[in-house]
Amino acid sequence: MNRIMKTLRSKETREYFMSTHFWGPIANWLIPIAAIADIQRDPTFISGKMTFALCLYSAMFMRFAIKVQPRNLLLFGCHFVNEGAQITQGCRFINHHYLQKKE
Repeated sequence: MNRIMKTLRSKETREYFMSTHFWGPIANWLIPIAAIADIQRDPTFISGKMTFALCLYSAMFMRFAIKVQPRNLLLFGCHFVNEGAQITQGCRFINHHYLQKKE
């Protein structure tokens, strides 16, 4: 327990929690949270173009998060979850607009 407290009080930990390397991904988590919350909504509200754009965006930034030094695994996790959520939304969009029979 003493070692954990010492780590939390260290200068490096404080600098990490006060950097964009931490707060950028934290703010970015709002995108996948919104996509996951929208899974229960009517698929007529889904924008196919925006869903496709967000899929590309997350795929590119997953690669960026791994390549940047030091690696930003918090950013990678955020975009990994967002990629899954956007693919789910994209499947719902395709199913609703192209696969279901219109009455």
